[in-house]
Amino acid sequence: MKVVIIDDDKSSGKALADLLETKYDMEVLGCALCGLDGLAMVNRYQPDVLFLDVQLPDVNGLDFLDKLSGFVHRRCQVVMYTAYDEYILTAFRKQAFDVLLKPINPQELDTIVRRLEKEAEKEAGKELVAEKEADKEAERVVGAGVKNAPVANGKLLFYTNSVDFRLVDKENVCLFQYNHEVRCWEVVVADNRKPIRLKRSVKSTDLLALAPHFMQVNQKFIVNINYLIEVVDNVCHFYPPFDEIDYVKVGRLYRKKLIDRFLSI
Repeated sequence: MKVVIIDDDKSSGKALADLLETKYDMEVLGCALCGLDGLAMVNRYQPDVLFLDVQLPDVNGLDFLDKLSGFVHRRCQVVMYTAYDEYILTAFRKQAFDVLLKPINPQELDTIVRRLEKEAEKEAGKELVAEKEADKEAERVVGAGVKNAPVANGKLLFYTNSVDFRLVDKENVCLFQYNHEVRCWEVVVADNRKPIRLKRSVKSTDLLALAPHFMQVNQKFIVNINYLIEVVDNVCHFYPPFDEIDYVKVGRLYRKKLIDRFLSI
């Protein structure tokens, strides 16, 4: 899960970030020291979870919650993060997912993270249903046109903007990666040094429907399992010419689905 932390106490925010990244399957994308920087960070990274301090130098965290909906384009769970328990009731009334009291109690943090993971599993289940529907639609379209398929069959056409497109051989695709900077998917192919940026309207379900060997291994990456050699310490390793890629991690929520695609010995 992608996480942003907003806390005016730099050391406190770093301590929380270290806990989340070392003990749980979470990626802390940034720590902001004030509400204004926090809003910019949320708008940029679109996190799954926001840990939000109540007392910030430029805004009250509870008031911040009221502004948040204008900056997130997807579901973002907010965990209020405070040393004062009198804010708990108001936080829940403002639809906070949970409240974490300072100093951090590891057991309380563990309970909150487990709840977040269960919620993420529900969302993943919904995405899986959407993926299956997309697969059915792809099969219907392909089935209707396969008899009269053009010579370019086997190539994928990716729109890079509203009019331009790039033709890519399906077998040359190693992976798709989500670029948080520009909020769009990119495709990594064998004959191109730089990833090819796709239209912002392209979704993960669109990419997964292209071929059965494309599988999502975490929220940021969809890989071509035909290039996958091994997974070591949750990091994917690929056959050449993609053997230098060492940044694709398998998320805990996606690991079982990946393993189930292969015969295990």
